[in-house]
Amino acid sequence: MAKIRIVHYINQFFANIGGEEKADYPAELREGQVVGPGMAFAAALGEEAEIVATIVCGDSYFNENIDKTKAEILGYVKKLSPDVFIAGPAFNAGRYGVACATLAAAVEEELGIPAVTGMYVENPGADMFKDKVHIIATKNSAAGMRDAVKKMAPLALKMGKGERIGASIEEGYMPGGARVNFFEEKRGSERAVEMLIKKLSGEAFVTEFPMPDFDRVEPNPAVKDLAHTKIAVVTSGGIVPKGNPDPIESSSASHYGEYDITGVMDLTEETYETAHGGYDPIYANEDADRVLPVDVLRDMEKEGIIGELHNKFYTTTGNGTAVASAKAFAAEFAAKLKADGVGAVILTST
Repeated sequence: MAKIRIVHYINQFFANIGGEEKADYPAELREGQVVGPGMAFAAALGEEAEIVATIVCGDSYFNENIDKTKAEILGYVKKLSPDVFIAGPAFNAGRYGVACATLAAAVEEELGIPAVTGMYVENPGADMFKDKVHIIATKNSAAGMRDAVKKMAPLALKMGKGERIGASIEEGYMPGGARVNFFEEKRGSERAVEMLIKKLSGEAFVTEFPMPDFDRVEPNPAVKDLAHTKIAVVTSGGIVPKGNPDPIESSSASHYGEYDITGVMDLTEETYETAHGGYDPIYANEDADRVLPVDVLRDMEKEGIIGELHNKFYTTTGNGTAVASAKAFAAEFAAKLKADGVGAVILTST
């Protein structure tokens, strides 16, 4: 019996090309090569399958040229005609996760080739594509590589053999919202009562209908004395000084920027722009105050409506940025804002 043919997609980091400084690495096909995590997959797949090629692409390059790069990579996959496509795993790397999920979904939809990828549940790629492609839930860092491969490889083999794919709880992929009818020995009322008894007894049980887990934030009380309060502005709209001096990524940002606006009365076209890749930048680039209202806040400062505008603003791009990354950014600069005596923050988006 012929071996199952697999094409594997990885980013520049796992291909040992480099880190963020090489994130602009263009798509590259390496036929006959097993690279990086492909070694672990090859061992896990055994004699039943072989990786016939590895496709490498930088995270920034893919996300900043999605349509072009997706078409290029689909061309590689079509030419090789594998039985299965594996992408990643991406863990909690946002841009990498978006690339893996985008490609896996496209390979299935446009080429009819089964695909599997893996990433952390909070990776933006998971939210965007878990209802379109099989995404194995992984740990949040590459320390979980062995566990990820252990789950992804058997699923890839099943796909390659054309076997039935079991429920998410059996195979380890994230639930995509599809519900399949099946016969159960006990009727629903019996199962519900059994779960209730276990819950009341403090025993472990598994619900048949898990509810979404929302991060609820209680709003702070309203500012009592705005005229004597220092106000700061923070944005996920990607406003940066002209030239994007700290190269904030256009999507799936890995960091934020902190910029001094002492004496700045207006964010002009000559001095500020947006780094955001998720909306049409024309109007923001014409007048960045449309996203970060420094001009209006300066007027309010003059009129005594607010005490003062803080001399620094914080910025990043929100599209595709991992929830864990966004929380980490905010925790860091929130401490700075408190230390600087800021009483309230205006958070803008697009």
